[in-house]
Amino acid sequence: QVHLVESGGGLVQPGGSLRLSCASSVNIGTFNAMAWYRQTPGNQRELVAGIFGGRQTDYADAAKGRFTISRDNALNTIYLQMNSLKPEDTANYYCDVRYGSVWMRGSSGNWGQGTPVTVSS
Repeated sequence: QVHLVESGGGLVQPGGSLRLSCASSVNIGTFNAMAWYRQTPGNQRELVAGIFGGRQTDYADAAKGRFTISRDNALNTIYLQMNSLKPEDTANYYCDVRYGSVWMRGSSGNWGQGTPVTVSS
C-alpha cells in the first residue's frame, strides 16, 4: 500500500510561486503515471498536471505555461512547480499515482489531507 504525503502549500500573493511536493512511501518507479489534482469547496476534484509513461506530461488548460510537474526518483517525490499564481488557483492540492491501470487514491476514494494553496493579496 502506498502512502502519499503532500506539502509545500501556503499563502502567496498573485504572481508568486510555490513548489508542491508529494512524497511517496514506495519507489515511484513502480508507477506508470503520477498526477496533481486540486479541489475547491463544493466542486469536483480536477486534474491539474500529470506525467504518463515516465516522460509525457499533460496539463489542464489553466495550468499550461505556468505549472510544471516533475519527479525525483531518488527521493521518491513528485513536484508541482507553480508560477504566476492567480487567485483562481486557490484550492487544496492532491497527488495520486497509477499502478498499471489503477489510480491508488482515485480507486480507494481516500485522498488524504492534501496541501492548501491560497493566492491572495
